[in-house]
Amino acid sequence: MKRNVIYLTAITLVFSIQMQGQQGQVTINQDQRIAQLLELKKEMNTNETDSRRYKIQVYSGNRSGAKFAQNNFVEAFSQWRPVMHYETPNFKIWAGNFNTRLEADRALKRIKSKFPNAFIFKPKKS
Repeated sequence: MKRNVIYLTAITLVFSIQMQGQQGQVTINQDQRIAQLLELKKEMNTNETDSRRYKIQVYSGNRSGAKFAQNNFVEAFSQWRPVMHYETPNFKIWAGNFNTRLEADRALKRIKSKFPNAFIFKPKKS
């Protein structure tokens, strides 16, 4: 038994000495426009959650209802992108990104024909 442990230790040492990690260099080639696109996307996301802009909430409730409302909204109003948000305990569907209250009011009038509980709000600063 003691002999087996010695042999096993010796074999392990021999193999561990012979193993060496590979070293190398990775070169990433990417189009310079990708960085520009990422910056543009970052700016767009910042503007989308801008607390100075108005949004319209069309649904608040469980996840399956939110998915259903989101799909119905896309079919009825393709000019505004609905986004799902989760605020405990409800999933919410928000649409639009309006600069003025007047723009939001005009959109709300149309949206209420399909979503009568819709309302205008300004998102809180995160």
